[in-house]
Amino acid sequence: MTGRKRKKRIRYGFTMVELMAMLIIIGLLATLVVTKVASKIDQARFVMTKANLKMLHSAVNQFKMDTGRFPAEDLGLIELIEQPSDVTIWEEGGYLETTDLPKDGWGYDFIYELFPESGKQFAIRSAGPDGEEGTEDDLLSTDAN
Repeated sequence: MTGRKRKKRIRYGFTMVELMAMLIIIGLLATLVVTKVASKIDQARFVMTKANLKMLHSAVNQFKMDTGRFPAEDLGLIELIEQPSDVTIWEEGGYLETTDLPKDGWGYDFIYELFPESGKQFAIRSAGPDGEEGTEDDLLSTDAN
C-alpha cells in the first residue's frame, strides 16, 4: 500500500432511474386501486337505490292498508311523511323512518306512478345513473328483488 488513503465515497439518496422506477410502480398500483374503488362505488349506488325502492314500495303498501287508497299521483310519495287532509287513520310519524323523502343513489328524486304501463297498481321509479326517465337504466320498485 502506498501512503495514500483511499477515500470512501458515501452516496446519499436515490438515482434518477430508481426514482422513475418507484414512480411507475406507484402509478400502476394507484390505477388498480382507483378502478376497484370506482366500480364498488357504482355497485353501492345500485344496491342503495334498490333498497330504497323496496322500502318505499313497502311504505306505499302500508299506506294503502291503513287508508284504503294509494297516495295520489299528483302529491306522490310526500303523503308518506305528511298526513293528507282526507285521511283519518294515518301512521303516527308517517310511513318512513325519516322526515325527508330519500333520493336514489345518484341524487335524483324517485318517481311515483299509479297504474303504470306494467299493469301493476303502482310503481316507484329511479331514473338511474343518466337521470333520464324512460331509459334502459331505470330501476323500478316492482323489479327490485
